[in-house]
Amino acid sequence: MTKWLLPESLADILPAEARRIEELRRKLLDFYRVYGFELVMPPLVEYLDSLLTGHGHDLSLRTSKLVDQLSGRTLGVRADMTPQVARIDAHLLNREGVTRLCYCGSVLHARPMGLFSDRELLQIGAEIFGHAGVEADIQVIELALESVRLAGVGNLRLDLNHPGVLRAIIEADPALSDISEDIADLLATKDVPGLRALGASSAGLRPGSLQALIDLAGLYGGPEVLARAREVLPRLPAVGQALDDLERLTGFLAGYEVGFDFADVRSGYGYHSGIVFAIYAEGWRDTLVRGGRYDGVGKAFGRARPATGFSLDLRALSGGLAPAEPAKAVRAPWGCEPALSAALRELRAGGAIVVQVLPGQEPSLDEFVFDRELVQEGNEWKVRAIQ
Repeated sequence: MTKWLLPESLADILPAEARRIEELRRKLLDFYRVYGFELVMPPLVEYLDSLLTGHGHDLSLRTSKLVDQLSGRTLGVRADMTPQVARIDAHLLNREGVTRLCYCGSVLHARPMGLFSDRELLQIGAEIFGHAGVEADIQVIELALESVRLAGVGNLRLDLNHPGVLRAIIEADPALSDISEDIADLLATKDVPGLRALGASSAGLRPGSLQALIDLAGLYGGPEVLARAREVLPRLPAVGQALDDLERLTGFLAGYEVGFDFADVRSGYGYHSGIVFAIYAEGWRDTLVRGGRYDGVGKAFGRARPATGFSLDLRALSGGLAPAEPAKAVRAPWGCEPALSAALRELRAGGAIVVQVLPGQEPSLDEFVFDRELVQEGNEWKVRAIQ
């Protein structure tokens, strides 16, 4: 095996793409700052029980484990930064009232999430803690939509769901509780034959439980889906409340293309407590953004707090955009004369990209294209266009 091969589903990011990712990171973090979000930077690795607190089985499968040589305890390499940010809010900041936090950092998945997914993501996101009202959900959703638009992606579609619907159906039938993870996996792929087979192999199912799950798998589409859900789903109080919450939120999002997908439970059936959302765009095969409400996760860190937020993978977002255009640069000769050094400092202070050509070598560049050059005319150094 050659030494320069990387493990499967891991990749280097080359200069032009790395620059665009970094520019997106700066642009989005600055954007969150003007909304009042404060930046935090949790560690890449921490104790496993802290990383997985309040999360479902899925996050455990995605988390790589290792043994801490100092304490002997099991560590995890983060696969999601959200629980770390919840820990910071609940345990370290310990503030009263609303706290807005944003973050950006690498996360590692033990296995890729999909056929075309990488195992290393550059996760960026924003979270609001301390407000249980729909106003926080609205701000988070609008911030997520604007994040994707700032990257240059248009024709966005927002899909909403509420895990309380599936949770109410499962809680109403004790026979479903032991197979809830299997149900969530089958719903996520809208596998109706799989649901039928699972129902046939499960003893003691109440009449109507299997049909309710099959109906969930078909409840996706435009605004008409919400009305159809009220017709076909069981008349359970928690189901009615979840549908009311979705309808109320939709009323505040009239300016966006909004749809529903009641089978989309990939964003955390056992983790989210309220409305969840996903953002898609025309021409993109994967989800761009996922988010939602996860009240109470901070309880394990000493303080339960209402919480809602979103995250996205900057590497995937950048990789789906048109190739980055090279930046225009100034070519300058090598030298250490005071006049040349002063001219270089002045150009760079003004924001110009200036590359000094080393003796006997022409630079090989991906990111830059020379459209000007620094030349000496008499006793002065001047910039002139390259024809």
